[in-house]
Amino acid sequence: MDALFEKSSINGMVLSNRFVRSATWAGMATDEGACTPQLIRLLTDLAAGEVGLIITGHAYVRQDGQHSPWQLGIHRDAVIPAFRDLTHAVHEHGSKIVVQLGYGGAYLSKSRVRSMSAEDFEALAQAYGQAAVRARRAGFDGVQIFAAHGFFLSQLLCPRYNDRTDDYGGNIVNRARGLIEVLEAIRNAVGMDYPVLAKLNCRDFVENGLNLKDSVQVASMLEKAGIDAIEISGGLLNNPNIMHSKINADGNQAYFQSEARVFKETIHVPLILVGGIRSYDTAKQLVDEGYAEYISMSRPFIREPGLIKRWRTGDRREAACISCDNCFEPIKKGEGVSCIPSELQEAQKFFPQLSEIVPASPPHPPGTGYKISIGLEDWESNYIPIVKIQMIYNERTLERGLSFPLGTQDHQKVSRTIADLLEKHANSNEQ
Repeated sequence: MDALFEKSSINGMVLSNRFVRSATWAGMATDEGACTPQLIRLLTDLAAGEVGLIITGHAYVRQDGQHSPWQLGIHRDAVIPAFRDLTHAVHEHGSKIVVQLGYGGAYLSKSRVRSMSAEDFEALAQAYGQAAVRARRAGFDGVQIFAAHGFFLSQLLCPRYNDRTDDYGGNIVNRARGLIEVLEAIRNAVGMDYPVLAKLNCRDFVENGLNLKDSVQVASMLEKAGIDAIEISGGLLNNPNIMHSKINADGNQAYFQSEARVFKETIHVPLILVGGIRSYDTAKQLVDEGYAEYISMSRPFIREPGLIKRWRTGDRREAACISCDNCFEPIKKGEGVSCIPSELQEAQKFFPQLSEIVPASPPHPPGTGYKISIGLEDWESNYIPIVKIQMIYNERTLERGLSFPLGTQDHQKVSRTIADLLEKHANSNEQ
């Protein structure tokens, strides 16, 4: 029998196949974080399309942990009834559904990590535990702890952003302490018989980021603390070029295949692999050769919610998704995620929050200036905070300009290079 379509279980959660819909920001929640009929239809279509396990987009466990508009929240009991409608609809089609629990955005500054006290960490862990209780009451088959892509728990693991010197910083055991405490709080709240998964970066792919060795150690710590399965991904949202480099290097298939092999040498809980998987043959190879027990995808299911049913019934053509990322454009208008033509006109990508205009000096003509703004910019369908410098001429702001992600060393590097060039120029003139 084809291993991709055999039944399996994760801590008693029986799955009809080995395909997982990876957590995806759908932009279909209410302003209060509640599930909407639109989201229920989206996820029910995936269940009807025979996706074995559906993971929701990350739901904030506390109000102050909301990352984006129209994001799910599981921070209060009032959201439970609508979530019950969702889980019931998914279960009617034979799929299982897990809610991803998250906190905080991918703003990647050291200040938030530095400001947390031991009491703050304890309170946050308890919020995760309470959210897991709500998930169980709402009929979810399990929860997934979101600790990837530079969101708060991922920031704790990353030495580039976690420079604490207490029990929550330094070596990887300390940097993982907050994550392990979250898992322990969830286990204390829901017991050992409720499936708890985690999503983890195999690498951050930035200088002084979480490396593969430390990530595998975190996975081992999670296993000892009672995790039931681990989904591995990679990269930070303020380093969007990592996905493009992976596509170019690996032929758009299985970005993290080699890292998965290293994980499998150490951990024994099921491994879920996401990233660039678009074909049935690749998925089958990864499972047959032991790289992972489960195959996770996101954008292909936006284009084709019935992809798995198509593959099961014999149509093994590659997923139709071309990874253009236009599926996230409607979210910006409050319409929710959907597949739209790749020839979509370019949408607004920069949303300034603060701006100052600095008049330019001669030899620039009068009316010329520099507009310096701080705001959110869309980099590979993820909003990150940036500083943007644009030219103004005749009261018209030129759209193109330089962007520097906050929390990076780009500002310092550019300023240092300019100073070095000026110093070299001065020295050459003196000679």
